[in-house]
Amino acid sequence: MSKHRLEAFSDGVIAIIITIMVLEMKAPPGAEPSALQPLFYPFLSYVLSFIYLGIYWSNHHHMLHATRRVTGAMLWANLHLLFWLSLVPFVTGWMGGNHFAPAPTALYGVVLLLAAIAYYILQRTILVSEGPGSLLATAIGSDLKGKLSPILYLIAIPLAFVEEAISGALYGFVALMWLIPDRRIERVLAPREGK
Repeated sequence: MSKHRLEAFSDGVIAIIITIMVLEMKAPPGAEPSALQPLFYPFLSYVLSFIYLGIYWSNHHHMLHATRRVTGAMLWANLHLLFWLSLVPFVTGWMGGNHFAPAPTALYGVVLLLAAIAYYILQRTILVSEGPGSLLATAIGSDLKGKLSPILYLIAIPLAFVEEAISGALYGFVALMWLIPDRRIERVLAPREGK
């Protein structure tokens, strides 16, 4: 299978995940602005999840762009990642629909943690196939954000039962940390592509 087919499949699944997520937010029956008030928490959780899915989509795209070929192990590792991402609409709806209550907020963190682990497994699977001198290995370097994110999720999950606002703030911080443009792969690919 070509990497372009794998990327197209993954793009389609992520697009469906986002579509399912937005369909979970129901329009209020009233036409006055106050009718939107009950949607505050669902919208807040939707925005956070949309940002996370966008981060995964962008990083996945760059990672596959730096990959030469696709192996069977990569296919399964990619499906593993997509499985955890497919649970994002469920935990987003549960957390937002319950005003960031402790159990839904903790489960949201569990899904984020497992998606991060799945992404790491996919990344390692590609690195094993491509070798230590590959473009991807050069671009990733020490991967501080990749190592820090699961630690912050592990802190945020139990904190949801103490103060869910702190837990939510940690999820938001991780998302903001990843929103800062990460051009490692682009920098490594640019000389090769003559840019």
